[in-house]
Amino acid sequence: MLFRVCARLIAGVFFLIWLGGCATPQTQSLLKTYSRQLPQQVELSKVPFYPQETHQCGPASLAMTLNAGGAKMTPQDLTPQVYLPGLAGSLQVEMLAATRRNGFLAYELAPKLDDLLTEVAAGSPVLVLQNVALSWYPVWHYAVVVGYDLKREEIILRSGLERRQVLPFTTFEHTWERAGYWAMLALPPGRMPRTASEAAYVSAAVAAEKFIPPKSAEAAYDAALKRWPRNLSARIGLGNAAYAQGNWKRAEKAYLQATLDHPKSAIAYNNLAQTLAEQKRYPEALALANQAVLLGGPEQDAAKNTLDQIRKKMRK
Repeated sequence: MLFRVCARLIAGVFFLIWLGGCATPQTQSLLKTYSRQLPQQVELSKVPFYPQETHQCGPASLAMTLNAGGAKMTPQDLTPQVYLPGLAGSLQVEMLAATRRNGFLAYELAPKLDDLLTEVAAGSPVLVLQNVALSWYPVWHYAVVVGYDLKREEIILRSGLERRQVLPFTTFEHTWERAGYWAMLALPPGRMPRTASEAAYVSAAVAAEKFIPPKSAEAAYDAALKRWPRNLSARIGLGNAAYAQGNWKRAEKAYLQATLDHPKSAIAYNNLAQTLAEQKRYPEALALANQAVLLGGPEQDAAKNTLDQIRKKMRK
């Protein structure tokens, strides 16, 4: 689901206080169970702060998150990329796309408070979406979580005009829950989220591949394969990144491993055939392309085209 964001939080204090009395299951579970697994207190004090202009919490929050990862961006740089004047705000899809366009991996967290705090404890600020009002009268707002204190049961954010907004866990959970528990990391390619799942991380790398340089894509896929060495998408992605850089030997190695791990993958055989053809190893390439065609599936037309191209080169 996509959300409109965000009004300046002039009335935010009233709404946040009003939200204090309902059930907060994630907070209660965290304090009973996961608190023993986390540092008791963390604050990422070096995360920069940009006070938001009216309706500009999206660019401001994203600039803080990207700069914490090594970028040099201002909210003004990001406004054309994420701000939609017709909506007077920014949608999540724009926040994700802008992260990728600026060379970072956009990783959406699982909707779990303990995962969010685990990432902060690992040194990563977390960009969150909140509804700081009511379900029937929403005020959508982006902020950046930079710390927490388990003993005091508080969370620390860069938010609105406040460099250091401190909220009770319970209040934060209300605002976060009413925005669908949405949160994301902006990570340099190759850095793995502490809470990463295989499917989510590889999907994030695939989504970033078309925007980031091939060398960065290679780092992202390398990180995935260190943890999940048999992941087909990551192995193919690693080969594609090497191929895009003209590194035929590294691409060959990646695609060959893909055929060994996944002998029914037509795309692995097809890409390996193309890579060998680039090295003028046509007989080997022809056999692999034939195998890709025989395997069939959605890649069969591409495999047939590869086979035709190899035959043409062999006739020259």
